[in-house]
Amino acid sequence: MKKIAVMVAFVVSAGMLVSCGQGNASSKVKKENLEKAEKRDSSIGLGAPVISFDKEEFDFGTVNEGEVVKTTFVVTNTGKSDLIITNAQASCGCTVPEWPKEAIAPGKTGNIKVSFNTNGRVNKQSKSITLTTNTEKGREIIKISGMVTPKNNNS
Repeated sequence: MKKIAVMVAFVVSAGMLVSCGQGNASSKVKKENLEKAEKRDSSIGLGAPVISFDKEEFDFGTVNEGEVVKTTFVVTNTGKSDLIITNAQASCGCTVPEWPKEAIAPGKTGNIKVSFNTNGRVNKQSKSITLTTNTEKGREIIKISGMVTPKNNNS
């Protein structure tokens, strides 16, 4: 009796595993998502946007702890279709990027403003901002760096 119960459990389990693979995966693809992907991919091959920077790194020199360092990176779309920056992610919470939310047309520019709060960050500092874009690479990185002099705690 015990053998029969084990065999039945095995057969049922095997049947469930086999049935999970049933169905055509391509039937689950939404037509609208496929059309969006085709449109996106066609722009990559035929004149994708190209992002150019006035600078890719900014050295803020030496500053005192507690100062907020600010800079602006000017980006130019040197490609043939609209440049879209969907996200700008800093490597640290002390660095805050602001980027254009609207598309940058070919030949036009946009500003990426970056502020770095040096409070609690001393000595050599290097921060990166990763841009998620619709360029062929998909990601671009800009950097800021410099030296932060600690506060004098003896006063």
